[in-house]
Amino acid sequence: MTKLLDRRLHAFRPDLADETLKGSVEAGQFVRGEPARIAVPVAQLRPAPDLARGIDTELLWGETVRVFDRADGFAWVQADQDGYVGYLPEAMLGSPDEPTHRIAVPRTFLYPEPELRKPPVGALSMGSRVTVVGEAETRGTRYFVLASGEAVIARHCLPIAETLGEDYVAVAEKFIETPYLWGGRSGFGLDCSSLVQLALMMTGQFAPRDSDMQASIGKEIGQGELRRGDLVLWKGHVGIMENAETLLHANGHTMSVARENFEAAVQRIGWLYQQPTGYRRLDNRR
Repeated sequence: MTKLLDRRLHAFRPDLADETLKGSVEAGQFVRGEPARIAVPVAQLRPAPDLARGIDTELLWGETVRVFDRADGFAWVQADQDGYVGYLPEAMLGSPDEPTHRIAVPRTFLYPEPELRKPPVGALSMGSRVTVVGEAETRGTRYFVLASGEAVIARHCLPIAETLGEDYVAVAEKFIETPYLWGGRSGFGLDCSSLVQLALMMTGQFAPRDSDMQASIGKEIGQGELRRGDLVLWKGHVGIMENAETLLHANGHTMSVARENFEAAVQRIGWLYQQPTGYRRLDNRR
């Protein structure tokens, strides 16, 4: 009998399932899944192979997935970064490469060659993974050159093994006024839980994708203990304490990543999400 599993984090359908779920679900066939990488700046992941459906999350350039099925122009995948499962257009996938660097600024342009005066061919979000094969300099600006011949600004990149330090709140602060996007997970649009996840990822820490999942990370604390870096959770929302009085969160009220007085935010949010359900301090914080 199929156990009650979260479809967001487990790949299973009546006809097909991840082979690691044998014994936990019933399916016509179990497969391992083949590796692939995201080959577009931002790939939107949906719960069904239908572009009219709302997005659950997004995957970034260079992130890797396992592909369980390809049909009718869509691929059914599971993200290696956080285990999220969903559908995306098959054309958004490419062969997996070994990344050398990550984009370390909220947004940067992708140029057709090492020349900032050329019209960019795309834009990449913080967290995107790129494979650098060379370097070039034009009028004092240093570029990293990718296998395609396209180029990114070198100072906007970070070696894949390095982080942006330990203060994930400082990373989150870089996204102030970034537009709010339901399901968004990039520097072009974020939702509340992706702001937490992306900022932590860039400081070498893991967080699951959605706010209900994030309610179990770290340790529980009381409201009176809140300080910089603590999480405040509601049913369906999460924010980061910038300091003891200020909440930093991506929200549908300002439709942006914004700072807000914590007490005022609790009062304002209460009509929709009621009172906070918990307060969490991350394990690496003392």
